[in-house]
Amino acid sequence: MNKPIRTISLFCLLLFVALMINSTYLMYFRAGDLASDPQNRRVITAAFSRERGAIVVEKEAVARSVPSDDKYKFQRTYPQPFKYAPITGYFSYFSQTGIERSENDVLSGDDSRLFVTRLVDMLSNTDAKGGNVKLSINAAAQTAAFDGLRALGEDVQGAVVALEPNTGKVLAMVSNPTFDPNALAAHDFGAVGDETARLEKDPATPLINRAIGTTLPPGSTFKLVTAAAAIESGNYDKESMVPGGTRFQLPQSTNTVGNHDGGNCGGSKITLTQALAVSCNVTFLTLANELGNDAMADQAEAFGFNATALEDLPGQAKSLYPRDMDEPQTAMSGIGQSSVTASPLQMAMVVAGIANDGKVMRPYLVDEVRAPNASLLDKTSPSTYSEAISSSTADQLTEMMVSTVEAGTAGVAAIPNVRVAGKTGTAQSTASRPPYAWFVSFAPADDPQVAVAVLVESSSTDRNEIAGGRLGGPIAKAVMEAVIAP
Repeated sequence: MNKPIRTISLFCLLLFVALMINSTYLMYFRAGDLASDPQNRRVITAAFSRERGAIVVEKEAVARSVPSDDKYKFQRTYPQPFKYAPITGYFSYFSQTGIERSENDVLSGDDSRLFVTRLVDMLSNTDAKGGNVKLSINAAAQTAAFDGLRALGEDVQGAVVALEPNTGKVLAMVSNPTFDPNALAAHDFGAVGDETARLEKDPATPLINRAIGTTLPPGSTFKLVTAAAAIESGNYDKESMVPGGTRFQLPQSTNTVGNHDGGNCGGSKITLTQALAVSCNVTFLTLANELGNDAMADQAEAFGFNATALEDLPGQAKSLYPRDMDEPQTAMSGIGQSSVTASPLQMAMVVAGIANDGKVMRPYLVDEVRAPNASLLDKTSPSTYSEAISSSTADQLTEMMVSTVEAGTAGVAAIPNVRVAGKTGTAQSTASRPPYAWFVSFAPADDPQVAVAVLVESSSTDRNEIAGGRLGGPIAKAVMEAVIAP
Protein backbone atom coordinates (compact mmCIF):
# COMPACT_ATOMS: atom_id res chain seq x y z
CA MET A 1 0.00 0.00 0.00
CA ASN A 2 1.47 3.32 -1.06
CA LYS A 3 1.69 6.26 1.31
CA PRO A 4 -1.27 8.38 0.00
CA ILE A 5 -3.65 5.42 0.24
CA ARG A 6 -2.38 4.57 3.72
CA THR A 7 -2.86 8.18 4.84
CA ILE A 8 -6.43 8.25 3.50
CA SER A 9 -7.17 4.90 5.17
CA LEU A 10 -5.93 6.12 8.54
CA PHE A 11 -7.94 9.33 8.17
CA CYS A 12 -11.10 7.35 7.37
CA LEU A 13 -10.43 5.09 10.35
CA LEU A 14 -10.10 8.10 12.63
CA LEU A 15 -13.38 9.49 11.30
CA PHE A 16 -15.08 6.15 11.90
CA VAL A 17 -13.74 5.95 15.47
CA ALA A 18 -14.82 9.54 16.15
CA LEU A 19 -18.29 8.73 14.80
CA MET A 20 -18.56 5.69 17.03
CA ILE A 21 -17.42 7.63 20.10
CA ASN A 22 -19.91 10.42 19.39
CA SER A 23 -22.74 7.96 18.77
CA THR A 24 -21.97 6.12 21.99
CA TYR A 25 -21.83 9.40 23.91
CA LEU A 26 -25.16 10.60 22.51
CA MET A 27 -27.01 7.28 22.76
CA TYR A 28 -25.70 6.20 26.16
CA PHE A 29 -24.45 9.13 28.22
CA ARG A 30 -26.69 11.92 26.83
CA ALA A 31 -29.81 9.89 26.07
CA GLY A 32 -31.62 10.82 29.26
CA ASP A 33 -30.88 14.54 29.02
CA LEU A 34 -31.83 14.70 25.35
CA ALA A 35 -35.05 12.78 25.91
CA SER A 36 -36.08 15.13 28.73
CA ASP A 37 -35.02 18.29 26.91
CA PRO A 38 -38.15 20.45 26.67
CA GLN A 39 -37.16 21.39 23.10
CA ASN A 40 -36.97 17.79 21.87
CA ARG A 41 -39.75 17.90 19.26
CA ARG A 42 -39.70 14.17 18.46
CA VAL A 43 -40.31 13.21 22.06
CA ILE A 44 -42.98 15.89 22.46
CA THR A 45 -44.78 14.79 19.28
CA ALA A 46 -44.90 11.24 20.62
CA ALA A 47 -46.10 12.50 24.00
CA PHE A 48 -48.90 14.51 22.35
CA SER A 49 -50.23 11.25 20.95
CA ARG A 50 -50.35 9.58 24.37
CA GLU A 51 -52.83 10.12 27.17
CA ARG A 52 -50.77 12.12 29.64
CA GLY A 53 -51.41 11.55 33.35
CA ALA A 54 -53.29 14.01 35.54
CA ILE A 55 -51.99 16.48 38.11
CA VAL A 56 -54.37 16.17 41.05
CA VAL A 57 -55.27 18.38 44.02
CA GLU A 58 -57.19 16.37 46.61
CA LYS A 59 -59.54 14.45 44.28
CA GLU A 60 -59.76 16.94 41.44
CA ALA A 61 -57.54 17.11 38.36
CA VAL A 62 -56.01 20.55 37.82
CA ALA A 63 -54.25 19.33 34.66
CA ARG A 64 -55.47 16.49 32.46
CA SER A 65 -55.53 15.21 28.89
CA VAL A 66 -58.75 14.88 26.91
CA PRO A 67 -59.30 13.36 23.45
CA SER A 68 -58.79 15.74 20.54
CA ASP A 69 -59.89 15.53 16.92
CA ASP A 70 -56.48 16.19 15.39
CA LYS A 71 -53.37 14.09 14.71
CA TYR A 72 -52.10 14.52 18.26
CA LYS A 73 -55.05 12.52 19.70
CA PHE A 74 -55.02 14.28 23.10
CA GLN A 75 -55.30 17.90 24.25
CA ARG A 76 -53.80 19.04 27.55
CA THR A 77 -56.31 21.10 29.54
CA TYR A 78 -56.28 23.03 32.80
CA PRO A 79 -59.76 23.34 34.42
CA GLN A 80 -58.68 26.04 36.94
CA PRO A 81 -55.97 27.72 34.89
CA PHE A 82 -55.13 30.96 36.65
CA LYS A 83 -55.24 29.59 40.19
CA TYR A 84 -52.83 26.71 39.57
CA ALA A 85 -50.73 27.85 36.57
CA PRO A 86 -47.65 28.84 38.65
CA ILE A 87 -47.57 25.29 40.05
CA THR A 88 -48.68 23.08 37.14
CA GLY A 89 -46.89 25.15 34.52
CA TYR A 90 -47.87 24.10 31.01
CA PHE A 91 -47.14 21.32 28.52
CA SER A 92 -46.76 22.57 24.97
CA TYR A 93 -45.08 21.64 21.72
CA PHE A 94 -42.38 24.21 22.41
CA SER A 95 -41.57 23.69 26.08
CA GLN A 96 -42.76 22.56 29.49
CA THR A 97 -42.67 24.31 32.86
CA GLY A 98 -43.66 23.70 36.47
CA ILE A 99 -44.78 20.25 37.58
CA GLU A 100 -45.42 19.41 33.93
CA ARG A 101 -41.66 19.59 33.46
CA SER A 102 -40.31 18.27 36.76
CA GLU A 103 -42.65 15.24 36.71
CA ASN A 104 -42.65 14.77 32.95
CA ASP A 105 -41.35 11.18 33.07
CA VAL A 106 -44.26 10.10 35.25
CA LEU A 107 -46.92 12.11 33.46
CA SER A 108 -45.74 10.93 30.02
CA GLY A 109 -45.45 7.30 31.15
CA ASP A 110 -41.69 7.09 30.55
CA ASP A 111 -40.71 6.72 34.20
CA SER A 112 -38.84 3.49 34.97
CA ARG A 113 -41.38 2.71 37.68
CA LEU A 114 -44.00 2.38 34.91
CA PHE A 115 -42.03 -0.24 32.94
CA VAL A 116 -44.41 -3.08 33.80
CA THR A 117 -47.39 -0.92 32.88
CA ARG A 118 -45.83 -0.10 29.51
CA LEU A 119 -45.04 -3.77 28.90
CA VAL A 120 -48.61 -4.84 29.68
CA ASP A 121 -49.96 -2.11 27.40
CA MET A 122 -47.67 -3.24 24.59
CA LEU A 123 -48.57 -6.93 24.92
CA SER A 124 -52.29 -6.16 25.10
CA ASN A 125 -52.05 -3.70 22.20
CA THR A 126 -53.44 -0.96 24.44
CA ASP A 127 -52.52 2.69 24.07
CA ALA A 128 -49.95 3.72 26.68
CA LYS A 129 -50.99 6.13 29.43
CA GLY A 130 -49.05 8.33 31.81
CA GLY A 131 -49.06 8.16 35.59
CA ASN A 132 -50.77 10.64 37.90
CA VAL A 133 -49.16 13.13 40.27
CA LYS A 134 -51.01 14.16 43.42
CA LEU A 135 -49.98 17.48 44.94
CA SER A 136 -49.84 18.40 48.62
CA ILE A 137 -52.02 21.47 48.03
CA ASN A 138 -55.02 22.14 50.28
CA ALA A 139 -57.73 23.27 47.84
CA ALA A 140 -59.48 25.56 50.33
CA ALA A 141 -56.20 27.24 51.32
CA GLN A 142 -55.24 27.69 47.65
CA THR A 143 -58.58 29.32 46.91
CA ALA A 144 -58.32 31.61 49.94
CA ALA A 145 -54.84 32.73 48.92
CA PHE A 146 -55.82 33.24 45.28
CA ASP A 147 -59.03 35.14 46.03
CA GLY A 148 -57.36 37.23 48.73
CA LEU A 149 -54.51 38.34 46.49
CA ARG A 150 -56.78 39.09 43.51
CA ALA A 151 -59.10 41.10 45.76
CA LEU A 152 -56.36 43.72 46.06
CA GLY A 153 -56.89 44.62 42.39
CA GLU A 154 -56.39 43.16 38.93
CA ASP A 155 -52.93 44.70 38.69
CA VAL A 156 -51.64 43.33 41.99
CA GLN A 157 -48.21 41.71 41.94
CA GLY A 158 -47.49 39.33 44.77
CA ALA A 159 -47.46 35.80 46.09
CA VAL A 160 -48.66 33.60 48.95
CA VAL A 161 -47.09 30.41 50.32
CA ALA A 162 -48.54 28.20 53.06
CA LEU A 163 -46.68 25.25 54.61
CA GLU A 164 -47.60 22.49 57.01
CA PRO A 165 -44.92 23.09 59.67
CA ASN A 166 -44.32 19.52 60.86
CA THR A 167 -44.08 17.96 57.38
CA GLY A 168 -43.04 20.66 54.91
CA LYS A 169 -46.09 20.07 52.72
CA VAL A 170 -46.89 23.08 50.54
CA LEU A 171 -50.55 23.74 51.32
CA ALA A 172 -50.91 26.79 49.07
CA MET A 173 -48.77 28.50 46.46
CA VAL A 174 -50.21 31.44 44.55
CA SER A 175 -48.56 34.00 42.30
CA ASN A 176 -50.10 37.01 40.57
CA PRO A 177 -50.23 38.13 37.80
CA THR A 178 -50.79 34.68 36.43
CA PHE A 179 -51.58 33.24 32.99
CA ASP A 180 -53.79 30.75 31.17
CA PRO A 181 -51.81 27.57 30.43
CA ASN A 182 -54.61 26.40 28.12
CA ALA A 183 -53.52 29.03 25.61
CA LEU A 184 -49.96 27.67 25.68
CA ALA A 185 -50.98 24.01 25.42
CA ALA A 186 -53.14 24.49 22.32
CA HIS A 187 -52.37 22.65 19.07
CA ASP A 188 -52.49 25.87 17.05
CA PHE A 189 -48.74 26.38 17.26
CA GLY A 190 -48.80 29.78 15.60
CA ALA A 191 -51.20 31.10 18.22
CA VAL A 192 -49.14 29.43 20.96
CA GLY A 193 -46.00 31.16 19.72
CA ASP A 194 -47.74 34.53 19.66
CA GLU A 195 -49.12 34.09 23.19
CA THR A 196 -45.75 32.96 24.50
CA ALA A 197 -44.05 36.00 23.01
CA ARG A 198 -46.71 38.28 24.48
CA LEU A 199 -46.32 36.83 27.96
CA GLU A 200 -42.52 36.98 27.80
CA LYS A 201 -42.65 40.67 26.86
CA ASP A 202 -45.20 41.58 29.54
CA PRO A 203 -43.42 43.88 32.04
CA ALA A 204 -45.49 42.33 34.86
CA THR A 205 -43.71 38.98 34.18
CA PRO A 206 -46.73 36.68 34.60
CA LEU A 207 -44.68 33.58 33.71
CA ILE A 208 -42.54 33.95 36.84
CA ASN A 209 -43.77 32.11 39.90
CA ARG A 210 -43.24 34.90 42.43
CA ALA A 211 -43.71 32.48 45.32
CA ILE A 212 -40.32 30.91 44.61
CA GLY A 213 -38.74 32.90 41.80
CA THR A 214 -38.85 36.47 43.14
CA THR A 215 -36.64 37.61 46.01
CA LEU A 216 -37.05 41.05 47.57
CA PRO A 217 -36.07 42.76 50.83
CA PRO A 218 -38.15 41.03 53.56
CA GLY A 219 -38.32 44.12 55.75
CA SER A 220 -39.44 43.67 59.32
CA THR A 221 -40.42 40.01 58.88
CA PHE A 222 -36.65 39.37 58.96
CA LYS A 223 -36.60 40.67 62.53
CA LEU A 224 -37.66 37.12 63.44
CA VAL A 225 -34.28 35.89 62.18
CA THR A 226 -32.49 38.66 64.06
CA ALA A 227 -34.39 37.85 67.25
CA ALA A 228 -33.59 34.16 66.78
CA ALA A 229 -29.87 34.92 66.43
CA ALA A 230 -29.95 37.11 69.55
CA ILE A 231 -31.67 34.46 71.70
CA GLU A 232 -29.48 31.66 70.30
CA SER A 233 -26.39 33.69 71.31
CA GLY A 234 -27.31 33.06 74.94
CA ASN A 235 -27.22 36.74 75.81
CA TYR A 236 -30.94 37.44 75.39
CA ASP A 237 -34.38 36.03 76.03
CA LYS A 238 -37.87 37.33 75.35
CA GLU A 239 -37.86 39.37 78.58
CA SER A 240 -34.40 40.93 78.09
CA MET A 241 -34.26 44.71 78.16
CA VAL A 242 -33.03 46.05 74.84
CA PRO A 243 -32.48 49.54 73.39
CA GLY A 244 -35.56 51.40 72.23
CA GLY A 245 -35.60 55.12 71.48
CA THR A 246 -36.10 57.02 68.28
CA ARG A 247 -32.83 56.78 66.32
CA PHE A 248 -29.92 54.42 65.71
CA GLN A 249 -26.61 55.76 64.44
CA LEU A 250 -25.08 53.49 61.85
CA PRO A 251 -21.49 52.44 62.62
CA GLN A 252 -18.74 54.14 60.59
CA SER A 253 -21.29 56.76 59.55
CA THR A 254 -22.97 59.97 60.57
CA ASN A 255 -26.29 58.66 59.25
CA THR A 256 -29.06 57.61 61.60
CA VAL A 257 -32.08 55.37 61.09
CA GLY A 258 -35.39 55.86 62.85
CA ASN A 259 -38.48 53.81 63.49
CA HIS A 260 -41.22 53.45 60.93
CA ASP A 261 -43.60 55.77 62.79
CA GLY A 262 -40.92 58.07 64.13
CA GLY A 263 -41.75 57.09 67.72
CA ASN A 264 -39.55 55.75 70.51
CA CYS A 265 -41.04 52.19 70.68
CA GLY A 266 -42.25 52.80 74.23
CA GLY A 267 -39.08 54.04 75.88
CA SER A 268 -35.30 53.99 75.76
CA LYS A 269 -35.32 50.48 77.23
CA ILE A 270 -37.99 47.92 76.35
CA THR A 271 -38.32 44.13 76.43
CA LEU A 272 -37.42 42.10 73.34
CA THR A 273 -41.05 40.97 73.19
CA GLN A 274 -42.27 44.57 73.05
CA ALA A 275 -39.62 45.40 70.45
CA LEU A 276 -41.02 42.72 68.13
CA ALA A 277 -44.63 43.63 68.88
CA VAL A 278 -44.12 47.28 67.88
CA SER A 279 -41.50 46.37 65.23
CA CYS A 280 -38.84 48.64 66.71
CA ASN A 281 -36.15 49.33 64.12
CA VAL A 282 -33.71 50.72 66.69
CA THR A 283 -33.73 47.46 68.65
CA PHE A 284 -33.02 45.18 65.72
CA LEU A 285 -30.45 47.48 64.16
CA THR A 286 -28.64 47.41 67.50
CA LEU A 287 -28.86 43.63 67.83
CA ALA A 288 -27.60 42.92 64.30
CA ASN A 289 -24.73 45.35 64.80
CA GLU A 290 -23.79 43.65 68.06
CA LEU A 291 -24.11 40.09 66.73
CA GLY A 292 -22.05 40.77 63.60
CA ASN A 293 -22.16 39.45 60.06
CA ASP A 294 -21.01 35.89 60.77
CA ALA A 295 -23.59 35.19 63.49
CA MET A 296 -26.37 36.77 61.46
CA ALA A 297 -25.39 34.84 58.33
CA ASP A 298 -25.18 31.56 60.26
CA GLN A 299 -28.70 32.05 61.57
CA ALA A 300 -30.09 33.07 58.19
CA GLU A 301 -28.52 30.04 56.52
CA ALA A 302 -29.92 27.75 59.21
CA PHE A 303 -33.37 28.83 58.04
CA GLY A 304 -32.50 28.25 54.36
CA PHE A 305 -30.94 31.46 53.04
CA ASN A 306 -28.12 31.17 50.47
CA ALA A 307 -29.46 27.80 49.29
CA THR A 308 -32.52 26.18 47.74
CA ALA A 309 -34.74 23.62 49.45
CA LEU A 310 -37.67 22.88 47.13
CA GLU A 311 -36.69 19.96 44.90
CA ASP A 312 -39.85 19.11 42.94
CA LEU A 313 -40.60 22.43 41.23
CA PRO A 314 -38.13 24.27 38.96
CA GLY A 315 -37.44 27.98 39.21
CA GLN A 316 -36.55 28.53 42.87
CA ALA A 317 -34.26 31.52 43.40
CA LYS A 318 -31.88 31.66 46.34
CA SER A 319 -32.82 34.00 49.16
CA LEU A 320 -29.65 35.85 50.05
CA TYR A 321 -27.87 36.92 53.20
CA PRO A 322 -24.38 38.03 52.01
CA ARG A 323 -21.43 37.05 54.19
CA ASP A 324 -19.33 40.01 53.08
CA MET A 325 -21.44 42.91 54.36
CA ASP A 326 -19.66 45.67 56.25
CA GLU A 327 -20.82 46.94 59.66
CA PRO A 328 -23.41 49.47 58.42
CA GLN A 329 -24.83 46.90 56.00
CA THR A 330 -24.95 44.24 58.71
CA ALA A 331 -26.83 46.59 61.03
CA MET A 332 -29.35 47.36 58.29
CA SER A 333 -29.77 43.65 57.62
CA GLY A 334 -31.25 43.32 61.11
CA ILE A 335 -34.43 44.99 59.83
CA GLY A 336 -34.47 43.08 56.53
CA GLN A 337 -32.92 45.79 54.40
CA SER A 338 -29.41 46.29 52.93
CA SER A 339 -28.55 43.35 50.61
CA VAL A 340 -30.89 40.83 52.26
CA THR A 341 -33.48 39.32 49.92
CA ALA A 342 -36.09 36.62 50.45
CA SER A 343 -38.79 34.79 48.54
CA PRO A 344 -42.23 34.14 50.03
CA LEU A 345 -41.27 30.45 50.26
CA GLN A 346 -38.19 31.34 52.30
CA MET A 347 -40.11 33.47 54.78
CA ALA A 348 -42.74 30.71 55.07
CA MET A 349 -39.88 28.35 55.95
CA VAL A 350 -38.73 30.75 58.68
CA VAL A 351 -42.11 30.88 60.43
CA ALA A 352 -42.73 27.17 59.83
CA GLY A 353 -39.40 26.43 61.53
CA ILE A 354 -40.38 28.52 64.53
CA ALA A 355 -43.77 26.80 64.63
CA ASN A 356 -42.14 23.35 64.47
CA ASP A 357 -40.00 23.72 67.61
CA GLY A 358 -37.06 25.10 65.64
CA LYS A 359 -36.92 22.33 63.04
CA VAL A 360 -37.25 23.42 59.39
CA MET A 361 -38.77 20.69 57.21
CA ARG A 362 -37.90 20.44 53.53
CA PRO A 363 -40.85 21.86 51.56
CA TYR A 364 -42.44 19.66 48.90
CA LEU A 365 -45.33 19.79 46.45
CA VAL A 366 -45.51 16.25 45.07
CA ASP A 367 -47.28 14.13 47.66
CA GLU A 368 -47.93 10.94 45.70
CA VAL A 369 -47.12 9.38 42.34
CA ARG A 370 -49.55 6.77 41.01
CA ALA A 371 -49.68 4.47 38.02
CA PRO A 372 -52.52 4.80 35.47
CA ASN A 373 -54.40 2.06 37.35
CA ALA A 374 -54.15 4.19 40.54
CA SER A 375 -51.65 1.89 42.27
CA LEU A 376 -49.20 3.79 44.48
CA LEU A 377 -45.70 4.14 43.03
CA ASP A 378 -44.21 6.58 45.51
CA LYS A 379 -45.21 8.78 48.44
CA THR A 380 -43.04 11.60 49.71
CA SER A 381 -41.74 11.14 53.24
CA PRO A 382 -41.21 14.34 55.24
CA SER A 383 -37.54 15.13 55.82
CA THR A 384 -35.71 17.63 58.02
CA TYR A 385 -33.97 20.43 56.18
CA SER A 386 -32.23 21.92 59.23
CA GLU A 387 -32.31 22.38 63.00
CA ALA A 388 -32.51 26.16 62.76
CA ILE A 389 -32.98 27.00 66.45
CA SER A 390 -33.52 25.24 69.75
CA SER A 391 -37.03 24.35 70.89
CA SER A 392 -36.58 26.83 73.76
CA THR A 393 -35.81 29.64 71.33
CA ALA A 394 -38.77 28.60 69.17
CA ASP A 395 -41.09 28.71 72.18
CA GLN A 396 -39.94 32.20 73.07
CA LEU A 397 -40.29 33.46 69.50
CA THR A 398 -43.78 31.96 69.35
CA GLU A 399 -44.86 33.86 72.46
CA MET A 400 -43.32 37.04 71.05
CA MET A 401 -45.24 36.57 67.78
CA VAL A 402 -48.48 35.87 69.64
CA SER A 403 -47.95 39.12 71.53
CA THR A 404 -47.43 40.87 68.18
CA VAL A 405 -50.91 39.71 67.11
CA GLU A 406 -52.64 40.30 70.43
CA ALA A 407 -51.06 43.64 71.34
CA GLY A 408 -48.90 44.75 68.42
CA THR A 409 -48.79 45.46 64.70
CA ALA A 410 -50.18 42.09 63.49
CA GLY A 411 -53.63 42.30 65.08
CA VAL A 412 -55.40 42.08 61.72
CA ALA A 413 -54.62 38.34 61.61
CA ALA A 414 -56.37 37.57 64.91
CA ILE A 415 -58.83 34.65 64.74
CA PRO A 416 -61.51 34.32 67.45
CA ASN A 417 -60.72 31.59 69.98
CA VAL A 418 -57.42 30.75 68.24
CA ARG A 419 -53.96 31.85 69.34
CA VAL A 420 -52.25 33.24 66.25
CA ALA A 421 -48.55 34.09 65.89
CA GLY A 422 -47.65 36.76 63.35
CA LYS A 423 -45.30 39.48 62.15
CA THR A 424 -45.72 42.36 59.73
CA GLY A 425 -43.12 43.75 57.36
CA THR A 426 -42.87 46.80 55.15
CA ALA A 427 -39.66 46.92 53.10
CA GLN A 428 -38.47 50.06 51.38
CA SER A 429 -37.51 49.78 47.72
CA THR A 430 -36.82 52.93 45.72
CA ALA A 431 -38.22 56.44 45.82
CA SER A 432 -40.01 55.82 42.51
CA ARG A 433 -42.10 52.85 43.71
CA PRO A 434 -44.15 51.85 46.77
CA PRO A 435 -42.71 49.70 49.57
CA TYR A 436 -43.09 45.93 49.59
CA ALA A 437 -45.72 44.68 52.03
CA TRP A 438 -45.06 41.40 53.88
CA PHE A 439 -46.94 39.35 56.44
CA VAL A 440 -45.96 36.04 58.05
CA SER A 441 -47.91 33.97 60.58
CA PHE A 442 -48.86 30.54 61.84
CA ALA A 443 -51.78 29.01 63.74
CA PRO A 444 -52.84 27.66 66.11
CA ALA A 445 -49.82 28.81 68.11
CA ASP A 446 -50.18 25.88 70.54
CA ASP A 447 -50.57 23.22 67.83
CA PRO A 448 -49.42 24.73 64.51
CA GLN A 449 -51.14 23.36 61.42
CA VAL A 450 -50.26 26.05 58.90
CA ALA A 451 -47.55 28.69 58.40
CA VAL A 452 -48.12 31.46 55.87
CA ALA A 453 -46.05 34.11 54.09
CA VAL A 454 -47.67 36.85 52.01
CA LEU A 455 -45.84 39.29 49.76
CA VAL A 456 -47.55 42.20 48.03
CA GLU A 457 -44.96 43.51 45.62
CA SER A 458 -47.17 46.08 43.95
CA SER A 459 -50.84 47.04 43.99
CA SER A 460 -53.18 49.90 43.22
CA THR A 461 -53.24 50.81 46.93
CA ASP A 462 -52.13 54.36 47.69
CA ARG A 463 -48.44 54.48 48.62
CA ASN A 464 -49.18 55.97 52.05
CA GLU A 465 -51.66 53.17 52.82
CA ILE A 466 -49.27 50.27 52.15
CA ALA A 467 -48.27 48.20 55.17
CA GLY A 468 -47.66 44.52 55.60
CA GLY A 469 -50.49 44.05 58.08
CA ARG A 470 -53.04 46.04 56.15
CA LEU A 471 -52.51 44.24 52.82
CA GLY A 472 -51.11 40.85 53.73
CA GLY A 473 -52.74 40.22 57.10
CA PRO A 474 -56.28 39.52 55.87
CA ILE A 475 -54.94 37.12 53.23
CA ALA A 476 -52.86 35.22 55.79
CA LYS A 477 -55.85 35.06 58.12
CA ALA A 478 -58.10 33.65 55.38
CA VAL A 479 -55.55 30.97 54.50
CA MET A 480 -55.06 29.97 58.13
CA GLU A 481 -58.83 29.77 58.67
CA ALA A 482 -59.20 27.63 55.53
CA VAL A 483 -56.76 25.07 56.94
CA ILE A 484 -57.81 24.99 60.60
CA ALA A 485 -61.58 25.40 60.09
CA PRO A 486 -62.23 21.73 59.21
